[in-house]
Amino acid sequence: MKTSNLITGLHHVTAMASSPQENVDFYVGLLGLRLVKKTVNFDAPDVYHLYYGDESGNPGSIMTFFPFQNMKPGRHGKGQAATTTFSIPIGSVEYWLKRFDQFKVKHKSPQKRFDEVVIYFEDSDGLGLELIANDKDPRAPFTYGHIPLEHAIRGFYSVEIWENTYERTEALLVNQLEHEFIAEEGPRRRYKAKNGLPGQVIDIVWGADNPYGVNGSGTVHHVAFDTPSDEDQLKVREAVQSAGFNPTPVIDRQYFHSIYFREPGGVLFEVATTPPGFSYDEDMEHLGTDLKLPPWQEHRRAYIEGLLAPIVINPEKYASAH
Repeated sequence: MKTSNLITGLHHVTAMASSPQENVDFYVGLLGLRLVKKTVNFDAPDVYHLYYGDESGNPGSIMTFFPFQNMKPGRHGKGQAATTTFSIPIGSVEYWLKRFDQFKVKHKSPQKRFDEVVIYFEDSDGLGLELIANDKDPRAPFTYGHIPLEHAIRGFYSVEIWENTYERTEALLVNQLEHEFIAEEGPRRRYKAKNGLPGQVIDIVWGADNPYGVNGSGTVHHVAFDTPSDEDQLKVREAVQSAGFNPTPVIDRQYFHSIYFREPGGVLFEVATTPPGFSYDEDMEHLGTDLKLPPWQEHRRAYIEGLLAPIVINPEKYASAH
């Protein structure tokens, strides 16, 4: 196990959605995350790129979406990051079960996994999500959101990727991405980065029985790992390339710098830098307030705004009845 901390855990997870308003309602309204950036898909500027996270938009808390209006639903399966898991305090299970019942969110009964309690649920597009209740998360929640502080989501716990088999993906995680195998439970193998706190965990669920995934709304587009600096990112890129993978050149995403490559099972991985962060073009108090465009699209602002459906943040609609 390498200890240079080139990879410090998860950075973000990006998924596909259909309605941008339903997406905002679910992640801001129902889950109580903060909309930390409202921008566009840099490669398709007629589509929003919405970022949700903790109060400051820290790596390891960021769930992002490309909401393509009327996109056909996908299917969870092998070759995908099929389930994204959020961390909640250990005493918050009943709060969230009641909240899901109140707002008719599709979910399963709590289950035990390793030493934690897990609640599986799905968003309005059928994206696979979980809450993991635990007492290991030192991160602060969104301090002025509408979810009570003692129950609020802290950020990611882990990401679950589905594979036909685990050996080659494990080799990449351990040898190039500085993870360590830590536990096994049936077809689930768990890996940690850094010290294995919530937000630093990857699970591989493997086996031939699961179908292969189909891309579409309600599926993950890619999983991003966090690296502290541009220099660290180049070291990771060199390691990945030397292992026979084909990483992209470094791409400027304004709020971080990125490289992308596919792991052996087909999941698109990204390695993203911690800086510059989401206060790059907005102060912390006003994150997510205005539509932010990359500089090369500013001259088309009026045209782009005309293509995007307006979205309204209305957390009062999701006030708890308990």
